[in-house]
Amino acid sequence: MLVCLIGCKGDADSKALSRPATTNQIRHAKGLEIYGYQGYSIVKISNPWPKATKEYTYVLQQKDAVIPDSLKAFAIIPVPIQTVVVTSTTHIPSLEMLGEENTLVGFPTLDLISSEKIRTRIEAGKIKELGNNQSLNTEVLIDLQPDLIVGFGIDNNNPTLDNLQKNGLQIMLNGDWNEQSPLGKAEWIKFFGALYNKEDLAEKLFTDIEKEYQNTLAIAKKATTKPTVVQGAIYESQWYLPHGNSWGSVFIRDAGGKYIWSESQGTGSLSLPFETVLEKAGEADFWIGPAQFTSLEAMTTDNPHYSQFKAYRNKKVYSFSNKKGKTGGLIFYELAPNRPDLVLKDMLKILHPELLPDYQLYFFEQLR
Repeated sequence: MLVCLIGCKGDADSKALSRPATTNQIRHAKGLEIYGYQGYSIVKISNPWPKATKEYTYVLQQKDAVIPDSLKAFAIIPVPIQTVVVTSTTHIPSLEMLGEENTLVGFPTLDLISSEKIRTRIEAGKIKELGNNQSLNTEVLIDLQPDLIVGFGIDNNNPTLDNLQKNGLQIMLNGDWNEQSPLGKAEWIKFFGALYNKEDLAEKLFTDIEKEYQNTLAIAKKATTKPTVVQGAIYESQWYLPHGNSWGSVFIRDAGGKYIWSESQGTGSLSLPFETVLEKAGEADFWIGPAQFTSLEAMTTDNPHYSQFKAYRNKKVYSFSNKKGKTGGLIFYELAPNRPDLVLKDMLKILHPELLPDYQLYFFEQLR
């Protein structure tokens, strides 16, 4: 192989992307591919935001590894990284699970972080406040000089990240938030595993989560009923609830429930008049995820018409809004994408408590 690389370098370079040394290490995530080579790996991000048409390729270079000329047009990032800035709370659990929380040096809107380990570092002044995602504090970032900034986009326009890149900082986009399957989101821990040369640990962590999810899925298939579920709540005169193919609705299906709008096509949010939701979901057995509300009283104080729903009258309303970090960040938003096994167990416990008699809800609680 070495002789071929030296003697037939041009040919090898031209095939570097099309003929990986290993198969894609990703099983569930749709927007992530990782290929391992001798001394480096290639990471492809194909869906960093909805309907993205551009693919991003990064080369992660281990010390002294030789990178083929054909790959030098892509961003080359030395690994393992020693310092990092991440921009979404969904990135935090991956760092912690990999034992790399001490590499985090900056984050936008620190109060959103719930992780106790990270909060200890914040209170010690070891993690800098970076403003917000759409206008990151470039001066602080340039002063920090992190090995890598892990960003995310909502479209193809992020002048702040472009400016930081022009100032010599390394940027990688992360599209975990755009995955719609529960295991697809969780598999992005392998993205971080590749950054720290901890691919084996990331694989083990994910495989354990995958097995727990599949075990719970098998238990859910024993259910003899399929209770109906409504989600969401009213915001500025419209009721917002997830489409039928969205991340949240998949959990209901996998837990043996029937989401009222499961037939709707799409992965984003539906916006409907109150009357439409009441007519179709007024008799739903459960109401899961009623926006920010933390009690039944708070719901009807905001809108007395919520009491017209059967799930409200029967006190079958469940929310994750009561479980917060020290500074008010919602634990669900931070940890749930990394731990779909726990979300599915919560859903199964809510919809079919007889199937998990000894399990205690982790993210959700019944509103009183």
